[in-house]
Amino acid sequence: MTKLLADRIALVTGASRGIGYATAIALAKAGAHIVAVARTQGGLEELDDEIRKIGGSATLVPLNLTDSDGIARLGAGLHERYGKLDILVGNAGVLGPSSPIGHIELKTFTDVMAVNVSANFQLIRCMEPLLKQSDAGRAVFITSGAANKATAYVSPYAASKAALETLARAWAQETANTKLRVNLFNPGPVRTRMRATLMPGEDPATLDTPEQVAEFIVPMCAPDWTETGKFYDYKTRNLMSFRSPA
Repeated sequence: MTKLLADRIALVTGASRGIGYATAIALAKAGAHIVAVARTQGGLEELDDEIRKIGGSATLVPLNLTDSDGIARLGAGLHERYGKLDILVGNAGVLGPSSPIGHIELKTFTDVMAVNVSANFQLIRCMEPLLKQSDAGRAVFITSGAANKATAYVSPYAASKAALETLARAWAQETANTKLRVNLFNPGPVRTRMRATLMPGEDPATLDTPEQVAEFIVPMCAPDWTETGKFYDYKTRNLMSFRSPA
């Protein structure tokens, strides 16, 4: 029986843990070859072991996404090896400080924006030509409710996710008449290290796992997914359109 994503190439950032790790495994189970990007070599090797256990395959890319030249080299390498990219999951992100705006240093703010926004901008620039070579290119970016709630005390993170959403939506409009589909996914509170850092007193057993979340990301990466410029809210299980403020 042919798997949903058989023979498809999927690039996943932040793949060494959390939602990225779980999504990489879920995509591999569906038949995709995983190009796993993360800073930590050990986490990538653990991921590779798990993917091999289920009969899948992966290419490991230890890369700090603030290295824009490194992203460009990755794009060139994928072009040389595969000539295309079928799936891009922009998952990597950093929380940044939990502090009032006036207490946050400018460099700290720009460090968050570098990972959460600028890196995704560079990924779009470098991967778009490859995604357009696919018969059904799919891009999914992981966002957060903090973007529209403008959550207090995590302003760099909230601002970066709001910027990411706008960037992805603009790209979706630019590519609406192509085979490429671009969407956003909001996992909500999930049992991850980032969530534990933000909410140290919270019982993790009350939260869904990254593995549960990943099962809902996989369909958005499939060739038969037709929506673009949309926002999937995992908590409510709703695919939503953006609309102007009232």
